[in-house]
Amino acid sequence: MASRTRVKERAEEQSSAMSPEQQAAIRIVANDLHRLNQSVMKAVEAGVSVELVRSARHHDANGNWGDLLIPVIVTQSSR
Repeated sequence: MASRTRVKERAEEQSSAMSPEQQAAIRIVANDLHRLNQSVMKAVEAGVSVELVRSARHHDANGNWGDLLIPVIVTQSSR
């Protein structure tokens, strides 16, 4: 049974005090994260381990930041 991630719902709850532009940006992140989570689950079901690791942190001029990720993929040798 696949676990249900609530990325979209949690993002919507957290964005209630944001501007419409910020809310739209968060919706895009939430939708993309949902698709990423589905892809990770498919990869795991196909027999690989997936670890997402922060590769960098993006900053703007106002003190905001976001983590940039890379996947580390591990396969098990055939038995």
